[in-house]
Amino acid sequence: MKLPLWLSWLRAAALALALLFFTLPILWMLAAAFKSGAEFSSLASPFWPQQWTLDALRNLLANGALARLRNTLLVAAGATALSLLTGFLAAYTLARHRFPARLDVFFLLLVLLVKMMPPMVVAIPLYSLLKALHLLNSLAGLMLAYQVYTLPFCIWMLLSFVRDMPLALEEAAAMDGARLWQRLRYVVLPVCAPGLVATAIFTLIVAWNEFLFALLYLQTPQQFTLPLFIANFMTENQTYWGELMGIGLLSSLPVLLVAGYIQRYLLRGFAAGQK
Repeated sequence: MKLPLWLSWLRAAALALALLFFTLPILWMLAAAFKSGAEFSSLASPFWPQQWTLDALRNLLANGALARLRNTLLVAAGATALSLLTGFLAAYTLARHRFPARLDVFFLLLVLLVKMMPPMVVAIPLYSLLKALHLLNSLAGLMLAYQVYTLPFCIWMLLSFVRDMPLALEEAAAMDGARLWQRLRYVVLPVCAPGLVATAIFTLIVAWNEFLFALLYLQTPQQFTLPLFIANFMTENQTYWGELMGIGLLSSLPVLLVAGYIQRYLLRGFAAGQK
């Protein structure tokens, strides 16, 4: 049914207002990143800079913002890949095999309990473990520490996708002579791909924004991630707004670009998870 012209215009105006509402913080960050320090100190500071300057961005590059971005990319990507691999195998095992005495339910409850624990409860044991493994102040150790956040989430989210997959597909592949790893590669993974992508996005966001474990386990500035780097621009005496907005944009763009590129898989993953 075709909508009346006035209703179409009204809907377009509502969508435009909603788009403006959600993009306004990003536009404000973009404008603030090019303002001078004098404009921030003024009570009547305009929305757009009166004099565009690159001083804040130059300071970020001089202080090693790109190196911290690289560290964050490595840690977030490594933690996400490790969580997806182990979480998918655990979810497949729980969905396809029977365990005696309801041990699968007990295992899932333990995983959920670890996820619900306050981070400080596991911070000290993790510190001792990483120290014994000589992984303190290393990106590899931080990837392992992030599994406390990311792995339980991956197991619970991927479990529903594996359970929703028809078992008949695997049985047909098994009758054709496919081994377990072949069924996983050519049957299970393609069917569960939307769920894997949806899980990867949320896991990446969690690992990208994590602050507490990075603060506790990283000791040298060369190993810092972006959340720790951002905290340096908020001091007791002054907040460096230009640098803060610039690094905020720098830290947001990679996740936004990845999410925008694979949004079709993300929507398919949500639809599959609701069936």
